[in-house]
Amino acid sequence: MQEPTQQISRKGLTVWRIHGVIETLIVWLLLSVIGALTYFFDWYSWLYIVIAVLAFLEAATAIFIFPKIKWHHWRYEVREEEIDLKYGLFIIKRVLVPMVRVQHVNTTQGPILKKYHLAEISISTAATVHTIPALTEEEADVLRSKISALARVAEDDV
Repeated sequence: MQEPTQQISRKGLTVWRIHGVIETLIVWLLLSVIGALTYFFDWYSWLYIVIAVLAFLEAATAIFIFPKIKWHHWRYEVREEEIDLKYGLFIIKRVLVPMVRVQHVNTTQGPILKKYHLAEISISTAATVHTIPALTEEEADVLRSKISALARVAEDDV
């Protein structure tokens, strides 16, 4: 079976980086509290260096490295009989969702996705929910309609 060919929007990379910045700010806040504790309790001064290195590594990975890797690996394809998803960071997952199992399809758009005119699609089966992130609004609407129609046809064939 061939690999899925459709890629999510490049704007998704920007959205994931914004999420990385928010996550980094939270981690830096926690590391600042730990740093303050080391000052008040007169712990070892080398802990400041460790905390600074951890903060830098977390920022670099969450903002620059991980979003790029995730975006590079994300692929999908909607075929008549199945939806093929390929994604992951270090472990690449490949999921085939049979159309006969699709129960409903949702489009979701939070404030950050809305700012970049993106949406994500959630495909629900009886047991799981699969998401295709960072699609343009137009792609998401077309894909939702296409999956819905193909799921109805597959259901009628059974």
